[in-house]
Amino acid sequence: MTFTQLEYIVALDAHRHFAEAAAQCFITQPTLSMQVQKLEEELGMKIFDRSKQPVLPTEPGIEIIEQAKKILAERDVLSEMINAKKDLVKGELKIGIIPTLAPYLLPLFIPSFTKKHEQIKLLVNELTTNNIIANLRQGKIDAGILVTPINESGIKEDVLFYEEMLAYVSKNNAVYKKTYLLPKDIDPDQLLLLQEGHCFRSQMMQLCKLQKSKTHSHFEYEAGSFETLRRMVEMNDGITILPELATLDMTAAQKNHLRYFKAPVPVREVSIVTHRDYSKRRLIDEFKKEILLAVPDKLKKNKKVTVVPV
Repeated sequence: MTFTQLEYIVALDAHRHFAEAAAQCFITQPTLSMQVQKLEEELGMKIFDRSKQPVLPTEPGIEIIEQAKKILAERDVLSEMINAKKDLVKGELKIGIIPTLAPYLLPLFIPSFTKKHEQIKLLVNELTTNNIIANLRQGKIDAGILVTPINESGIKEDVLFYEEMLAYVSKNNAVYKKTYLLPKDIDPDQLLLLQEGHCFRSQMMQLCKLQKSKTHSHFEYEAGSFETLRRMVEMNDGITILPELATLDMTAAQKNHLRYFKAPVPVREVSIVTHRDYSKRRLIDEFKKEILLAVPDKLKKNKKVTVVPV
């Protein structure tokens, strides 16, 4: 029995498909199949039922796979401990990050992180909040960067910073003349939202106290990104809500469209999340340290006053 074989059965359980699991492990499908079969022969029992599509673990296979996950996690703990004794920070770090943070946060710290930590292989994927949680539970990623609180059992939340929420307003909109806004100043029929599935969409609706069906307007538009929302506001008589990071590289002309909310200012809470059994503590600590070094001081000084629920 080898660690590699245990990695293969965990991957096969995650994908339930030999070709996809083999691709994840960077091996051929016959090699994966042969190694899984060798492990089954050594154990004297079937781990997977190959007659099912997708491939499913057998009843004893479920327990074997869960134990394999624990063994692999303990292996990583041992590697971390040895590296710490040698004063080394190295290994592979798999991160999931939500799409409304990725384009604004990653460029701030990824270049410096990779330069400082050449022995850390960093793998980053954009995932929805639900997928980050699922992947953490399944051990597919080591940590996630998302908006909290999510209040999920077994998931540890480590707050990084609080990000102010701002209104982005068309020059044709009535609230353009205001300097500071209250959420009630926003006309729901003129509010442009992100698509379903984005946590920031639900925060926009919570902030403005909107129902699921928010409008009776003759025009409804839901975007996949903040950049699209911004362009739509500039071209039409509309309004949207943006997080602070999405406004940092705006031009002076674009900043003229920004309107701040009256105190207490609504914020979103950005955190690193890990599973309770996570093993790569030292790597994640270095990762967090680099994020905090790169994030503008203004965001780190924002207060947890009015955190808009997800």
